[in-house]
Amino acid sequence: MIKIIAVDSKKLLKSFIMLPFELYKNDPNWVAPLIMDQYNFFNPQKNPYYEHSEVQLYLAMEDGKVLGRISAHTNTQHQKEHNEDIGFFGFFDSVDRVDVAKALFKAAGDWNKKRGFASMRGPTNFSVNQEIGLLIDGFDTPPMVMMRHDHPYYQKLYEACGLEKAMDLYAYLSERTEMPERIERLAAAIEKRSGVTIRSLSKNKKELQKDIETVFEIYTKAWEYNWGNVPMTKAEFDHIVAELLPLADPDLIFIAEKDGHPAGFSLALPNYNEVLKVMNGHVNPITMIKALLAKRKIHSARVITMGIIKEYQGRGIDTLLYYYAYKNGLPKGIFRGEFSWVLENNTMMIRVAQMLDAIPYKTYRLYDKSI
Repeated sequence: MIKIIAVDSKKLLKSFIMLPFELYKNDPNWVAPLIMDQYNFFNPQKNPYYEHSEVQLYLAMEDGKVLGRISAHTNTQHQKEHNEDIGFFGFFDSVDRVDVAKALFKAAGDWNKKRGFASMRGPTNFSVNQEIGLLIDGFDTPPMVMMRHDHPYYQKLYEACGLEKAMDLYAYLSERTEMPERIERLAAAIEKRSGVTIRSLSKNKKELQKDIETVFEIYTKAWEYNWGNVPMTKAEFDHIVAELLPLADPDLIFIAEKDGHPAGFSLALPNYNEVLKVMNGHVNPITMIKALLAKRKIHSARVITMGIIKEYQGRGIDTLLYYYAYKNGLPKGIFRGEFSWVLENNTMMIRVAQMLDAIPYKTYRLYDKSI
């Protein structure tokens, strides 16, 4: 008989964190997260998400064996932004059994229902600013940094449990070893016509802090009208900056300016999943040596986020930012670029990706479920 257990101890949290290592041990495309990072993520003292929202983790067990996991959580930032009373779930992993999936979704649904919600959405780990969406195609390659990888049978489990599509998110891939002349000409024409200048993030410590504040300002303004957008609190933004800055390459982070005023920004991050892959979740002398060797051979990057302030949209600034990411990345040996995620109804960004010869190679899906 399946039992749903609320995670309320270090022992159970360890089981929650380690379950994917068992479920994906034979999947060559799964990338293990660092175990110590997972403990920090689920620590209310270290993750600022817990400052404004509630979280409950659950395990599905049978005869003493862990068969699945799920999180149920509120998102007060989402409610403030969209005036939409909806709960959330995330971190779903399960063996290929509908009864296990149903028990997990019921637990998450009941938890959200007790908080007054009539539906829940996911998977979000925990918000749209982290890993979101269920992978429904593109299982044949590893995910890029901060993107999910799932078993193909999860879609069947979701839909057998009454979950319905809310929105698809696309990941676009572009591979090239040199910049085509037509794109060079296009970028030059956009720069001349728009009067926009693109610069990299400052490497000066004092100016860098100013640039980070500018990025937060642009991010907050640029994303406020997007479907499902959840603005980060300042604490969450500072936390993500502290996590990503040591991994980031300033030459791949750009600020667009028009007449000295910020107009947009983009952040491309070297694909550290190429490093995590060789570490298999563990930090020790051997994995650190493997990581240092792998770091030298990173050949891909992901444009994690991009934002154009509303009054500057439609001027080709997004194309310029993608162009500069490739222009600066190619000399560093980065010839594979992922643009993700892109909402299925974001026709402007889809057009830009197509213009740069990028192809949709992975699809992620957000689901809603009445509870």
